[in-house]
Amino acid sequence: MQIRELSFAERRDWIRLIRTQNVGPVAFRDLLARYRTASAAIDALPSIIRRKAIKVPTPAQVEAEMAASEDMGIQMIAACEPDFPKYLRAVDPAPPLISVLGDMSVLHKPCVAIIGSRNASALGLKFAASMARDLGQAGYTVISGLARGIDASAHAACLDTGTAAVLGGGVDHIYPRQNHDLYHDIARQGALVSESPLGYRATARDFPRRNRIISGLSLGVVVIEAAERSGTLITARYALEQNREVMAAPGSPLDPRTKGCNRLIREGAALIETAEDVIRILRDLRPSIVMESDDSYAAPEFDFEAAEADISRAAEIVRNLLSTTPTPRDDIIRASGYPAAIVNAALLEMDLNGDVLVEPDGRVALNPSV
Repeated sequence: MQIRELSFAERRDWIRLIRTQNVGPVAFRDLLARYRTASAAIDALPSIIRRKAIKVPTPAQVEAEMAASEDMGIQMIAACEPDFPKYLRAVDPAPPLISVLGDMSVLHKPCVAIIGSRNASALGLKFAASMARDLGQAGYTVISGLARGIDASAHAACLDTGTAAVLGGGVDHIYPRQNHDLYHDIARQGALVSESPLGYRATARDFPRRNRIISGLSLGVVVIEAAERSGTLITARYALEQNREVMAAPGSPLDPRTKGCNRLIREGAALIETAEDVIRILRDLRPSIVMESDDSYAAPEFDFEAAEADISRAAEIVRNLLSTTPTPRDDIIRASGYPAAIVNAALLEMDLNGDVLVEPDGRVALNPSV
């Protein structure tokens, strides 16, 4: 990805495209790869999307969001721009656009995520606060999700040194309401981050996307108190997929709140007891996580118009290969027998038409409601 500042018109078109129904980070990436610019992708959407109900936001609607964001002091940063956090840019696919309220500089320091149970024990809350405070004093920004419990305890303990909260809803939407004061403290002393539009209220399906950004911003993820079935473990899985370090605090086998942590340790997560453990583990990781982009390389041109018949045939084969269980995209490509460009084009059109559901990590499943 070429790193450059977007013009006003380019930024508006990026926002219009990512705010279009059914266009998520994967579809956005594939549309830009196919049509080169957001403006050209928008022009091409009517020929791809069969459902007339899907509409692209108008320039006026997006310009109103841009103006409202500016009035509130919110920065809207595209993934290709220099201010976009470099560790998050390394995620595939990166969120095309994030909104940031507060101090952007905390996102350019080395970051560590601290996550865990909403229903945390007193000892868990104390440990999270101590860990966050010590990591902050060592020069790290603590990333979490502003949830009750471990998240809130970690944020509150390191306000003076820098913390960032990633939200599922719009950056202007406070959730949960009990963290109202903490939200405003972070806005003044740290940063609030979201990929959702202003005014958007998060639903359950938005939190996996939020969790992927939490891990994507971070060198590593520290898990403190997590049940065996919890959103915290989803974040840990994303961290592993993103080549981030996963660390966990062990707990009593009699406490269901620590069973997830103990399982992570059994499966290879680093056991940590102090901030010094975390710092030691992360000290040499940064060069291996982020590769500087090489703008001299350009993907070879592909004639999608000439391949239209192949794309249609591939779509039928792909449909038969898929189920309602999310499947890795590479597995679909291998099983189809078609080149990656053809399968990706077929999946893009199926995604935009709502025939498939694409997970934040790129796995694909049939849409059971179609």
